[in-house]
Amino acid sequence: MKKVDLKKKYKPFYSERKGSMSIVEVPEFKYLQCSGQGNPNTSADYQNAIEALYALSYKIKFAIRESKDVDYGVMPLECLWWMDDMNEFSRDRIDEWKWSAMIMQPNFITKEIVEAACQEVSKKKELPYLDKIELVDFCDGLSAQIMHIGSYANEAPSIDKLHKYIAGNGFERHGKHREIYLNDPRRTAPENLKTIIRQPIVKL
Repeated sequence: MKKVDLKKKYKPFYSERKGSMSIVEVPEFKYLQCSGQGNPNTSADYQNAIEALYALSYKIKFAIRESKDVDYGVMPLECLWWMDDMNEFSRDRIDEWKWSAMIMQPNFITKEIVEAACQEVSKKKELPYLDKIELVDFCDGLSAQIMHIGSYANEAPSIDKLHKYIAGNGFERHGKHREIYLNDPRRTAPENLKTIIRQPIVKL
């Protein structure tokens, strides 16, 4: 059986040293994506979206292992966060945040594979957000990123550091704030959580 390590293959985009920052050119990837709005800490829609994304991602993984004799690890959860006016984007207005929850997929995954997996998942479990998931191509492009270690609620200093780094290197922010969650918060102490915070940028 062929083993594919997507994290290793795309290491610059799924790893960063503690406290360090870098500028990367992120290529286009395929993602399962589900979107909504509201505080992720209290929104049932957000939790339902995450549950459906993981259920579908694992069903696809097992289907590929059986049909193509290829095995790969399910990638981390990622989220885009934004408001219509990004100048107003702050944790103080978290109830107004819009989000797109995403899990990257191997580039050989097709809409037909996703649709077949959806049908199989729906036979075994009722997931309200399953039919809201789409397979999309998405490209962050030129971006700056930082590794944040600690609770999600304490990200502000890391975000501020990243924004200063962007401005200090002659860039400006462009597009949606992205976070890549490298740990499972159900099994990891808050102080040990690892999150890559990424911001697309353009040259001034």
